Amino acid sequence: MFLGEYEHTLDDKSRLTLPAKFRDAFAGGCVVTRGMDGCLVVYTREAWERFVSVRLEGLDPFSREARQMARFLFSGATEAEPDRQGRVMIPPVLVSRAKLDREVVVAGVRDHVEIWDRATWRAHLEDVEGSAELVAERLAAQGD
Repeated sequence: MFLGEYEHTLDDKSRLTLPAKFRDAFAGGCVVTRGMDGCLVVYTREAWERFVSVRLEGLDPFSREARQMARFLFSGATEAEPDRQGRVMIPPVLVSRAKLDREVVVAGVRDHVEIWDRATWRAHLEDVEGSAELVAERLAAQGD
């Protein structure tokens, strides 16, 4: 399980050093792709296969929304192997998509990791913290 928030930097070659706590999980490789809310997501290969199996395989290819979501996730996806220093190359198209500057935040989110531009992360977190109680109440009401 991925937990925590870590401030890191992208080097001049768009490589991200993964937090030490996450490196063992990604030793077998990972998948990096576009995420929601303006971030990138990183899955272990196994978690990516589960995600695709559970969330995407059953989508109807005749559905416009299903096609759009598949294009969004798969066309931006890349497989990566961490090097000996635990660095993963982030392709330029993904760096641009997430508007990543040199300073980033790596956030553990249960079965995946998110990569955020640091300023964007702070603004997003401020927004989330301001509405978390209301969202929790709405989600609780859905479970009834």
